[in-house]
Amino acid sequence: MQIPTGAPGTEFLQRLGRELGRPKAILIASAHWETERPAVSGAAHPETIHDFGGFPPEFYRVTYPAPGAPDVAERVVDLLGNAGTSADIDPSQGFDHGTWVPLRLMYPGADVPVAQLALQHHLGPAHHLAMGRALAPLRDEGVLILGAGNMTHNLGDAFRKMREGAGAKPDAWALTFDRWVSDAATAGNFDDLVNYRRLAPYAQMAHPRDEHYLPLLVAAGAGGDGARGKRLNDEFLLGNLSQAAFAFDAPERLAA
Repeated sequence: MQIPTGAPGTEFLQRLGRELGRPKAILIASAHWETERPAVSGAAHPETIHDFGGFPPEFYRVTYPAPGAPDVAERVVDLLGNAGTSADIDPSQGFDHGTWVPLRLMYPGADVPVAQLALQHHLGPAHHLAMGRALAPLRDEGVLILGAGNMTHNLGDAFRKMREGAGAKPDAWALTFDRWVSDAATAGNFDDLVNYRRLAPYAQMAHPRDEHYLPLLVAAGAGGDGARGKRLNDEFLLGNLSQAAFAFDAPERLAA
């Protein structure tokens, strides 16, 4: 789906792209691609996937013609293999909306090569943190590693708020969960993030299913040894969908 002009997150993502500058390539873990075992897209010219329904026709005409990054895909397979995790390269996977929605705002020129990293929901948060840690060397090779999800993602609740005209103000449960994640991330308490189902308040309400949470763990792991999170955005969309974003790096680099 396309974020409407002026919607929460739009200006933030545009600004973030300018601040980060142009990387050599991007590896993005999207909440909207799941596989049985680890996989990365290897298409040289990925198609734009419109993996949603019920939206106005113009949403289905949006394209993001960025090139793929087959060389990054091969490097991902090597790094995961070195960490004891076998991975596949999918030569046909395109850009789902978890990839092209943020990247159209961050890099509208569509001139940065992109590879997508698949999630394995059934393997849980610890697996995704470990994948991120295995892929951390890519950062020193000029690859920007992104996790694309939502910090809270209860669509049933979001649709309810739209029907009831409840406005954009987040409810207490969403604010409480969002703050818990932020505190754990900025303190570098990644074990807490992995065990959020047991430790976090309102975890089931915030994430009826894990897929929009798991990209956070990939990004956290990719921050490297001793990494902590720096919160970059505080906006909410449709009432209770947190648009929180974090950068993960060594504390001294985050403070720079």
